[in-house]
Amino acid sequence: MARQQETDVDELFDVRNNFFIGNYQQCINEAQKIKPSLPEVALERDVFLYRAYIAQRKFRVVLDEINSSSPPELQPFKMLADYFANPSRREAILAVLQQATNQINYDNHNFLITAASIYYHENNLDAALTILRNTEHLECLSLKLTIYLKMHRVDLAKKVLKTMQEKDDDATLTQLAQAWLNTSTGSDKLQDAYYILQEMIDKYANTNMMLNGQAACFIGQAKYEEAETVLQESLEKDSNNPVTLINMVVLSQHLGKPPEIANRYLSQLKESHVEHPFVKEYSQKVVEFQRLAKQYSVYN
Repeated sequence: MARQQETDVDELFDVRNNFFIGNYQQCINEAQKIKPSLPEVALERDVFLYRAYIAQRKFRVVLDEINSSSPPELQPFKMLADYFANPSRREAILAVLQQATNQINYDNHNFLITAASIYYHENNLDAALTILRNTEHLECLSLKLTIYLKMHRVDLAKKVLKTMQEKDDDATLTQLAQAWLNTSTGSDKLQDAYYILQEMIDKYANTNMMLNGQAACFIGQAKYEEAETVLQESLEKDSNNPVTLINMVVLSQHLGKPPEIANRYLSQLKESHVEHPFVKEYSQKVVEFQRLAKQYSVYN
């Protein structure tokens, strides 16, 4: 009976949960403290350890420690670290990825998550969805829901959430998915999203991810002062967090602050996160605007 209770313990609950809520350093700390009871537990621990390092942009740790002799389950994260660390190699990495996706092993969730994440960053959402179409792994479903929200397909996101709820309604990923869906739905659902995030903050930890989620809820309700309070708290945790900086740019406009305020956040974002999708899209629009301005100035 004691042995049964021992095997029922989720040794990686804190590791996994901290990763999902964006508490990456604590995820690393917990992973380094654990003494796994089984080899498969040790392997999953390493998966979240290296993913947390990638989330912190500490790509060199991953590139140095995962090598050709590392388990196959870890190899996708070496590719992911390489993709983010070396923009000049991205075309080659995408070519390798395309070849690998011709024969997908849908049991290899680490590869599915990595491939879909890379395609998501490339803004190739159709390819990301193709990768995830035949899996009901909870994290893959969460990623699929995020993609549908980016595509403004709330209707399809609702279907994915229902599947997640049927699999595990109490899971952290399912609760987060409900919050993101409520935020995207807007209106009275914004308050529901805020309460979900607050409950998770009270239960687990106050992270940049949670604070930015609450800020989005406040902005959607035109509660700009409240949004500024939580975003300032987020900046205190990480003054260079890209999502916080983007939200501060948006919020500065809503609050009617002098243009230089928003420009400072934007300059910081462009300097520190040149490869961020928001920065790339913004830069493209600036170039396009300048082209049009020059074109129409000829007629004046």
